[in-house]
Amino acid sequence: MLTGAIFDMDGVLVDSHPVHMRAWRRLFQSIGKPVADLEMEYILEGRKREDILHHFLGELTEEEMRSYGRQKELLFCEEASTIKTIPGIHNFLEQLTRTPIRLGVASCGGKGRVHHLLGLLGLRDSFQVVITGDEVKEGKPDPAIFHKAAAELKAMPEELLVVEDSVSGVQAANAAGMKCLGIAPLHREQVLLEAGAYHVLPDFLSVSVEELQELFVSWSQ
Repeated sequence: MLTGAIFDMDGVLVDSHPVHMRAWRRLFQSIGKPVADLEMEYILEGRKREDILHHFLGELTEEEMRSYGRQKELLFCEEASTIKTIPGIHNFLEQLTRTPIRLGVASCGGKGRVHHLLGLLGLRDSFQVVITGDEVKEGKPDPAIFHKAAAELKAMPEELLVVEDSVSGVQAANAAGMKCLGIAPLHREQVLLEAGAYHVLPDFLSVSVEELQELFVSWSQ
């Protein structure tokens, strides 16, 4: 029985990946660190900011980590007002809030940015629980963020559905013992299925809560 749903934010609730990519690219360019387009794909995998900095810049002092992190967030904030929600998400969440299903967000983004975006786009009130990357030691694919969300939702893992757009997010959901629905364009569908997603949709325009509950039951059998 589906008692709760946990949503990633970037790429699932909000179409923020292009702004993230531009902000990171501008940061790397400002410090003379050229990064190829293919390498930049790492950023889309739902990693914590600290993991991204380590991946591209190697070992950093705590002060360097904080400084680069602040610079990236400032660059992101310059374009935050241009970000839109994923098509259909407002109506889908409205449907969910009329059911007993409890809702949470589990994003590896920083607390300030996550809450700001959710509020800016009118999404925050739909969720009983919001967990951010600041609240767990390890980012996805480690399942810690989903374990914490489940605990705060007061639900067992097998009763929860995770909605993700990245391979690391799908892997984290599986490691937490939860079913996973993928949200991704057609060209990324297969990679999410191979990572362990049970089904992949391009957005929330083509699914109802009733259909989602039926899918969840079929996946659990």
